[in-house]
Amino acid sequence: MAVRTTTSTANVRKVGGATDSTTHSFSDEEKVAFADYINSALRGDKDLQTILPINTNDMSLFSAVNNGLVMCKLINDAVPDTIDERALNKTNLNAFRITENQILCINSAKAIGCNVVNIGPQDLSEGKTHLVLGLIWQIVKIGLFSKINLINHPELYRLLEPGETIEDLLRLPTDQILLRWLNYHLKNAGSNRRVHNFTNDIKDSEVYTIVMSQIAPQHCNRGPLSEQDLTKRAGLVLDNADKLGCRKFVTSKDIVKGHQKLNLAFVANLFNKWPGLEPIATPIPQIEETREEKTYRNWMNSLGADPFVNYLYEDLRDGTVLLQLFNKISPGIVDQRRVNVNPSNSFKKLENCNYCVDLGKQLNFSLVSIQGKDIMDANKTFTLAILWQMMRFHVLSILNSLGGGRKIGDNEILSWAEGKVRAAGKSSRITSFHDPTLRDGIFILDLIDAIRSGSVSYDLVERDGSDKANLMNAKYAISIARKIGATIFALPEDIVEVKNKMILTLLAGLMAVDLGVSH
Repeated sequence: MAVRTTTSTANVRKVGGATDSTTHSFSDEEKVAFADYINSALRGDKDLQTILPINTNDMSLFSAVNNGLVMCKLINDAVPDTIDERALNKTNLNAFRITENQILCINSAKAIGCNVVNIGPQDLSEGKTHLVLGLIWQIVKIGLFSKINLINHPELYRLLEPGETIEDLLRLPTDQILLRWLNYHLKNAGSNRRVHNFTNDIKDSEVYTIVMSQIAPQHCNRGPLSEQDLTKRAGLVLDNADKLGCRKFVTSKDIVKGHQKLNLAFVANLFNKWPGLEPIATPIPQIEETREEKTYRNWMNSLGADPFVNYLYEDLRDGTVLLQLFNKISPGIVDQRRVNVNPSNSFKKLENCNYCVDLGKQLNFSLVSIQGKDIMDANKTFTLAILWQMMRFHVLSILNSLGGGRKIGDNEILSWAEGKVRAAGKSSRITSFHDPTLRDGIFILDLIDAIRSGSVSYDLVERDGSDKANLMNAKYAISIARKIGATIFALPEDIVEVKNKMILTLLAGLMAVDLGVSH
């Protein structure tokens, strides 16, 4: 790994960039925390026996990720089954096969909602510190936050303030929910302390001591508060965390220094293992995310939606995220003078949402009967209609940019896919995006192999037509598609259920790879 390393103050390191005049900084604390987390999360994986454990005291983390296996396994730890391990290159790891693993990693990270702009396979293979740490943090955070919701924890209802509704809770970012959780336990413990951040408010360890003694009194007490040295007190807090199986991400120094990112991760992990909230006696309406909603949410987050979209409809109601996305799928279309960046009232939010509808019409979306108020009111049908057309426009715009000025639409994608498979001498055929023969995944696998011959190991393809076999093929197809460079947000179930919209985006992603290779 050809980098020049120097150490500066506050455990921040600087590494040389691509030229003598460029440097990038990274946090030594984060390097230690993430290496330790990977050692714990992936312990015992037979494919990583020669890599783990990673030495946390040197730069080993950045060489540990250079063949792609650690990062791919970390993605599956965060969001299980994202990557079909049959697609991973685990042996004979030459430069080409390592690059394939890194491409699979990047496209899979994108599929779970990571923003991977400016990260390429070579960056990971070379262990570029700031890019590696940034991607690891996104993956770990998505995994930690994935279960902090009303579906997995309906008892979060208890965090509502007087006069609030479930919708108010849904509007809160996950870090704000975690702060409420800490304050809920502080209040129930009879403490007057309250936290508003993961930096200054937790430095003296009092909050952690009280909360852990409240949620697990059988294991923890308030003994650490008798220690006046804050670093030693933080050490005692971590001894308590160890009893709960939660000694992750922070050292005593990280607590005392108020390292925001690592303390947020520590609290999220603590919540996931010891929420300490009484079950709700009266059932509350379950707000379960559909696959379609999840796909759009991950697509938006992969484009860098800010703030991160956690709850699809609630997080879009002020129009700001949608306006960001319009500018990403059609650069320059948004007149920033018309954007209310932090809309403080319903009128300004409605202005943003109305502008979103106007922009959709400029792009020739079909928006009959859809108004900005429908977005602001979180109308599911109309919001999904807009999102689908935005995603479709984005996919087609990428194809058109690669097509040398040739207009590419649905029919052209279908004709290309059918012709590509036929020309490769494959026997599978389809006539539409909702052709029932798509459900076994074989046409898609044939298409992938037609684009890059030898990429599909046909001995792994199931042919008995059972539901289980079809799903196995679909999982394999999506991972192999990502491995050859396709950006795919469809899920395996979309293939076996022949969801025509997602089939369109999948084939379009593969067509983009083919056009990219040919140009």
